[in-house]
Amino acid sequence: MAFVGKQFPNIDVDAMNEMGDTFKLNVLEEAKNKGKKVLLFWYPKDFTFVCPTELHAFQEALGEFEKRNTIVIGASCDTPEVHFAWLNTPKDDGGIEGVTYPILADSNRNLSGTLDILDVEVEYNEDLDDHVLVGDNVTYRATYLIDEEGTVFHEGINHMPVGRNVNEFLRLIDAYSHVQKNGEVCPANWEEGKTAMTANRKGTAEYFSQN
Repeated sequence: MAFVGKQFPNIDVDAMNEMGDTFKLNVLEEAKNKGKKVLLFWYPKDFTFVCPTELHAFQEALGEFEKRNTIVIGASCDTPEVHFAWLNTPKDDGGIEGVTYPILADSNRNLSGTLDILDVEVEYNEDLDDHVLVGDNVTYRATYLIDEEGTVFHEGINHMPVGRNVNEFLRLIDAYSHVQKNGEVCPANWEEGKTAMTANRKGTAEYFSQN
């Protein structure tokens, strides 16, 4: 299910912070009520291999996201208690000690199921004469960028072995912010400071000219 150009789902999810507090977090309300963009990234499991490298990478870039008026939120289907244990495990031991942004604990799969990002299929089992779930029922590495109105302007899904490039999300936020501010479009490989383009329509053709 594609959510680009649509409102992010209005669903409350349990979350954990670095202080060990469990609370309800609604990503849509975070964006709209605080007037901020949101980067929400999903990872498969706590206490794994690629996942902590990503959580630390987002933490290291947290200041850059804050400069761009963007909130970072992590998410998986682990419970708050597992998140808390991982947050209290040192980095050298595979933990995420030092991560300060909230992490969703979507253990009932309400949000991840709505987003359709779970690694799960249903197959018929002849021995049981019933349908059973196949797969880990955890999420792929899905990423959502949401604007101040709660509208998704980017979504992407990586297979589990493939980690993300944090700098690309900073570039996407810069590009979208430029579009919001100037009404221009951003060509391939555009980065902050480069020339954007103005789109003009004439009949059914679309013409672009550099500023």
